[in-house]
Amino acid sequence: MSHSPPRHRALARTACQFCLALILAGCSTWHAPAQTDIEAPRDRAVSETSHGVRTSAAVLGSEDSMRMFGADVSKSGVQPLWVEVQNGTSQPLWLLRAGTDPDYYSPHEVAWSLHSMLGGTTNASIDQYFGKLGFRNPIPPGETRTGVLFTNPDHELKLANFDLLGNQTLIPFSLLLQVPGGKMDPNLAQIPFPYPESVAPNYQDLASLRAALEHLPCCATDASGTVQADPLNAVGIGQLTDIGAALVRRNFRRDEHPFDQAQRLFGRAPDFVMRKEAQGGAPATWIRGWLAPMRFQGQLVYVAQVGRPVGGRFLPRGESHQILHENVDEARNLLIQDLMYSGGLEKLGFVNGVGPVSESHQRSTAGGAAYYTDGLRAVLFFATRPLSLSDVEFLDWVPYLEAPPVRQYGGAGNARQ
Repeated sequence: MSHSPPRHRALARTACQFCLALILAGCSTWHAPAQTDIEAPRDRAVSETSHGVRTSAAVLGSEDSMRMFGADVSKSGVQPLWVEVQNGTSQPLWLLRAGTDPDYYSPHEVAWSLHSMLGGTTNASIDQYFGKLGFRNPIPPGETRTGVLFTNPDHELKLANFDLLGNQTLIPFSLLLQVPGGKMDPNLAQIPFPYPESVAPNYQDLASLRAALEHLPCCATDASGTVQADPLNAVGIGQLTDIGAALVRRNFRRDEHPFDQAQRLFGRAPDFVMRKEAQGGAPATWIRGWLAPMRFQGQLVYVAQVGRPVGGRFLPRGESHQILHENVDEARNLLIQDLMYSGGLEKLGFVNGVGPVSESHQRSTAGGAAYYTDGLRAVLFFATRPLSLSDVEFLDWVPYLEAPPVRQYGGAGNARQ
């Protein structure tokens, strides 16, 4: 009579234990909360009213999640929003989820993350429960609708867009929401670095604004202030919520890395860093912005670096040292196109900024990168959406298409990209 070797018996025991674990997981119980407590998020919700519609929202934390869903969905990388819309108009309205988060999660996606193998009826109950909690369209005239949107996570503070669509009508809201556990006060975030009026002139005409923008530094510096860092190739002008809303609608999110802090302007690190959400956490285009010591007709003026890392989205995930790609104009131009589609871009112009740098004589930065550029700084004016592509006004400043070429092609002359 033959006997199985000890190694085979050990493997058999492991396989049995694994199967038992699957069976137990399938039998694990999930129970819908006896009562969905919506009062707690309502108590701390941020609200705004416009055109007869009142929209309220709050970010749900882990405790809210356990109470409302019977599980902490934040462990799956999901940040739920409690949303309430009171429709005081005479027509039905639809909340456009993609305006809040272009990569939002459907309720059934989140429900699936809680499924267990061989869960059977329990999994079906989870699906049904999450389906009922999700925000449902439309919102009938004169009625109130409450529900949950499942979004990608933000930290400290979340700028949430809510676009309500009616017949030839769009009623937009942009709300700054406190993230549970975050320390940033939404009221303080309106002006992240306030300047005294004595050092922040308020320009009233485009000519004086253009002159001021062309006198801004060409680049950031290192911490010592003596070595040039990345070029400043963009300016954003508008209210903070309008600028933020346009970026969020094109999938830019607050995402600051330690190496971003090495860039200094006006004596400080960036006031904000946003990155365009890439697939699977891959590195993506970044925007580092600083509030400038000036206003235009009372609106904020931000000067920014727009760039992307060498390798782009093919750079290994989690790479701690990202080097600026040499073609900074490409990143700048992609941002312009993104924001044109955001519905919040009102005007676009170009001013002289960094100065032309040819590909054959690239300029080095403090971070060890090199770049070339046409030398222009894009100036983007934002307004409250909705605007269409045909609404964008092009300012007659530096004619972009006639700008000096910077690339060389086989000695046959210069050409624009």
